[in-house]
Amino acid sequence: MVKFYSEKISEHVTRIYGITGEQMYLVAGSSRAALIDTGSGAGSLRAYVETLTDKPVIVLLTHGHVDHAMGAPEFDTVYMNRKDDSIYSEHCDIELRKGYLSQSPAFVQVTEEDYIPAVSSESFHNMEGGDVFDLGGLSIEIYDCPGHTQGSVCMLIKEERALLTGDACNTFVFLFDHYSTGISTYEKSLEELKDKTAGKFDRIYLSHGPGKEYPVELLDEVIEVCEDIKHGNVDDQPFIFMGKTALIAKAAEMDAGRLDGKLGNIVYDKERITE
Repeated sequence: MVKFYSEKISEHVTRIYGITGEQMYLVAGSSRAALIDTGSGAGSLRAYVETLTDKPVIVLLTHGHVDHAMGAPEFDTVYMNRKDDSIYSEHCDIELRKGYLSQSPAFVQVTEEDYIPAVSSESFHNMEGGDVFDLGGLSIEIYDCPGHTQGSVCMLIKEERALLTGDACNTFVFLFDHYSTGISTYEKSLEELKDKTAGKFDRIYLSHGPGKEYPVELLDEVIEVCEDIKHGNVDDQPFIFMGKTALIAKAAEMDAGRLDGKLGNIVYDKERITE
């Protein structure tokens, strides 16, 4: 049986951990709550969330990947950027879902009954930069940040002064899939995100990793990596993920991060630097 775990990280925000360590965030206002991402769709996330809040819950998806969106069908009201419809549809494939989950030691806990049945994203509402969700005393602002996927968004919990970046900007940005942008386009996305959110947040929450808050400087560090890639100042450490090959820009250990102690890193396709 699949179990979820959580920790309250502020008065209004709870971090929830899924089976592969993916992290979701329940943000509770006075009138309703927003669940940011829904994990890999193994086990009933809805039942777990109902133990954390009795408020109506809407779902806001940072993007359509298997480890972020597969639990969404359990919920009545779901928002996702329409640009990720095709990715979501692709990742609904049960064999792909099992392939992803099999990388986790906890995969042995998953039974066939644990898989949340997929639904078409046609039932989801569109969400894009400029949208604001009022939860009652708390608001979540949406910012487009194409790169990891074309429909990736970041979310500012305004009153908490916290920016949740999903996989759009983190310590190990995947930028090598056919639907990802090139390095130059991604860098532009980050620059625009930085400009639009300047002075509005004090910390960053990620969807993977040790489960902690990150400094605002993470944006600058990932932008710096983009520049280093463009100028050839990279280590190009080989990387293989689910049969796909790519390069890690800055030498790193999987559990310890960059060897030079900095935070930002990008896994990329050397043929798509100038795009």
